Amino acid sequence: PMQQQKRQPELVEGNLPVFVFPTELIFYADDQSTHKQVLTLYNPYEFALKFKVLCTTPNKYAVVDATGAVKPQCCVDIVIRHRDVRASYFGVIDKFRLQVSEQSQRKALGKKEIIATLLPSAKEQQQQKEEEEKRIKEHLAESVFFEQTLCQPENRTASSGPSLLTVFLGIVCIAALMLPTLGEVESLVPLYLHLSVNQKLVAAYVLG
Repeated sequence: PMQQQKRQPELVEGNLPVFVFPTELIFYADDQSTHKQVLTLYNPYEFALKFKVLCTTPNKYAVVDATGAVKPQCCVDIVIRHRDVRASYFGVIDKFRLQVSEQSQRKALGKKEIIATLLPSAKEQQQQKEEEEKRIKEHLAESVFFEQTLCQPENRTASSGPSLLTVFLGIVCIAALMLPTLGEVESLVPLYLHLSVNQKLVAAYVLG
């Protein structure tokens, strides 16, 4: 139905997109200022709209101007008050439905649902949010750390710049270690390529 709404903004019953902000209302029991919230209904169309606000639990809320009209390309504010703040309602999700119709018609052209929730405390919510963010940051820091330690050798060979020098030195040292030591008589390698034990130790040290 949502895709259908976006695709067909013709004046067909139920298909007209409704623009309202916000689509979620959060009331906090310990913060009086949040007990009154404002919904803004926008009318981007060339014709006036009538609107009606319905609610799943009308006994909990007072809606100022639950019905009214909004002129073309204008907006209107709808004030919603929570009038029954009690602990048993914490976390319960209520729904409002905003129905719009053209002034000359009775049929609802479009509708939008808004969810409303009552929470005990804004501070508590903020703390939970901060803790959650902290946990996520710590987790990210850990995963980045593990990733780096796992990928380091690979990065060194793959990336360009000074690390190529390290790789080259490594190859030279490995080659040096593989060459015969001075004093080994039976060898296919020419004598000038024979290295002393000390030279091999240096190569092994550099490689390490």
